[in-house]
Amino acid sequence: MIQFQIDPAKYARTYLASGSTHVELAEQTSHEMGVELGNVERKMFPNTELYIRYGDSVRGKHVFIIQSLAAVSGRSVNDSFMETLIMVDAAKRASASEITVVVPYLAYGRQDRKARGREPISAATVIRSLQSAGADRIVSVDMHSAQTQATFNGPFDHLTAETIIQEALEKRVGDNTDKFVVVSPDGGRAKVAEDYAQELGVNVVHMTKARDRHDPSKITRPETIAGVEGMTCMLIDDIIDTAGTLVSAAETLKRSGAARIITCATHGIFSGPALERLKAAPIDEIIVTNTVPVDNAVEVLGDKLEVLSIAPILAQTLVEIATRGSVSKIFNDRNYH
Repeated sequence: MIQFQIDPAKYARTYLASGSTHVELAEQTSHEMGVELGNVERKMFPNTELYIRYGDSVRGKHVFIIQSLAAVSGRSVNDSFMETLIMVDAAKRASASEITVVVPYLAYGRQDRKARGREPISAATVIRSLQSAGADRIVSVDMHSAQTQATFNGPFDHLTAETIIQEALEKRVGDNTDKFVVVSPDGGRAKVAEDYAQELGVNVVHMTKARDRHDPSKITRPETIAGVEGMTCMLIDDIIDTAGTLVSAAETLKRSGAARIITCATHGIFSGPALERLKAAPIDEIIVTNTVPVDNAVEVLGDKLEVLSIAPILAQTLVEIATRGSVSKIFNDRNYH
């Protein structure tokens, strides 16, 4: 990843605002940029309706709203989403010159197609709602399906945490490339796994997975697979949600003779039984980024979990957007999948 010299004077007409879901990440991003987070007044009425007001003038400014659409501390995904919509509307009505919504984790992203009749495409609904509220641009990280960008009628920057995760894995691989292998837990991650393997200079193994059409929580795996005996296996995925996919893959790898298992994902959602599953699973290390808050996961998983900061990537991206630069050059044009 290219490193930039950041000069706050070049983007003095910007206003960074954080939603309530992941203020720590917004603070880290603003610190990397060398600017202060804007003041946002918020309260909840007795009937649970939200009230939002910008504490400073945003007239003529480029407003960046940073909010992951995640569930945390009693707030649902839908609470995070509704707050984001209201923040966009408030900025629009306060005469912001431009509004960029930075959504490190885009909820509903996996509902990107109709698998059965009479189903919605919820990812499209979320993105169109942001546009209707007044968003001029969207920024997100490692979406489940990059094609979702097509729903938005305007610039949509799809960032990737690939570089920082690869750097973490390179420290582990070192010169022992013959002892490591990248594993894709299903067909959907095959291309990404191949990219990781090429970058790390190791082999890649693809694993099959089938889900019950009527009960997606049920996963079928082969009993064993070839090519992993005595190896350290690096499982690559985009999201750890309930952890069913990664745990089932890890169990297959362990039965196949894997020496160690490292799992990597951009988004550590850790819903429902995820933490208990991961704690008991034959997984030696778990690597995620801080696109969503993971404080509870850190407490439960301890040294088994490493959390990488996405803030430097977000900061460099926002600087490029604010100064009309190139986002793609940050990733050497690899932020397309």
